[in-house]
Amino acid sequence: MKDYTEITESSKQIHAQKFNCAQSVLCALSCCTGMDDATAKAISSGFGGGLRSGEVCGAVSGAVMAIGLATARDGAGSKDAPISDRTRKLLADFSDRFGAVRCDRLIEAEGGQERCGEFISYCAQLAAASIDEYKSANDDNDR
Repeated sequence: MKDYTEITESSKQIHAQKFNCAQSVLCALSCCTGMDDATAKAISSGFGGGLRSGEVCGAVSGAVMAIGLATARDGAGSKDAPISDRTRKLLADFSDRFGAVRCDRLIEAEGGQERCGEFISYCAQLAAASIDEYKSANDDNDR
């Protein structure tokens, strides 16, 4: 597997600057998406804390946004589009590792918010790998 240390460390540094989990992941993946930091921070600002209501972890949401931006340039969002399989895989991998994808359940677990850095770096790594895999399998003309 490719080394994504630079991306994972960047995601944790962004979070340490008091940005939410979704912002931290999406901004760290700007090298993969081409989205500037200001836009990434603005668009993902409401996704922290599980959409501010304990729902899907913000790190997961940020990762899905990045994967969509990089793989669904044509806007295809159907259940058969590449983003659908990549989203399901990310959710399954995250849930297998941490036991849940809901923010409130993750926070209630041992470690609580102290583990957010781990969630963030893991999602940034998963998303970067998914994007790289997609780009390797498809040429730019097919995107």
